[in-house]
Amino acid sequence: MTYCLAINVNKGMVFASDSRTNAGVDYVATYSKMTTFVFPGERSFVLLTSGSLATSQAVINAIKTDIDDPDAEFNMRKGNYLHEVAKYIGKLSQREQRQHAAALERSNSSAESSFILGGQIAGQPCEIFLIYPQGNYIAASPETPYLQIGENKYGKPILDRIIAANTSLEDAARCAIVSLDSTIRSNISVGPPIELAIHTNNHFEAPYRTSLNTNSVMYKSVQKHWNEGLKRAFNKLPRFEWEKPSTK
Repeated sequence: MTYCLAINVNKGMVFASDSRTNAGVDYVATYSKMTTFVFPGERSFVLLTSGSLATSQAVINAIKTDIDDPDAEFNMRKGNYLHEVAKYIGKLSQREQRQHAAALERSNSSAESSFILGGQIAGQPCEIFLIYPQGNYIAASPETPYLQIGENKYGKPILDRIIAANTSLEDAARCAIVSLDSTIRSNISVGPPIELAIHTNNHFEAPYRTSLNTNSVMYKSVQKHWNEGLKRAFNKLPRFEWEKPSTK
């Protein structure tokens, strides 16, 4: 399992993902689920993946091959709109799944992968899309300017309470870290390091990117302040009537 999210606010976009690809009693593996594709001055993309690692790796390899192929029918440099790129990735995913469908069916395994594509093309706004295993996709809305894939339920409440279009990029990034940390605390199949990328609106260079492990000063500080803040807020909740001193 995995957990990835993307947030689209007025000043840009934030992307975050865990790095655990397998969890069990005696085996844990890590692998980056975040890939960037940057064409300076022209366009910048971030791709997050969950599900079958074999399918997601094959899709990323196909994207890179098409970028290097001048005769490719389509690649990330040819789309005029981000939804065209999302459609292209959906087709690649479907193609890879079909190639291995029979063998996977015999072994009772799944080749399904989900993707979050976010980015900006010069002259266009920042956008994020969730691409389903079936190849179709949806965009984030102004009312809910974030998308999640993987184990999303534990990290959703803070996004619902904090994230809005006018949220700053820095606050959105802190919110993403808390969302990942909440999921890590509740589900063993999601684990550090946390990868974080920030794209500033109309900045067509490599996004700011960092990795936070359990020993990172920033990560430990966010954990500490969030835990202490939750306890303070809880202790200030209204008392029940039977807890109040009698006025008689």
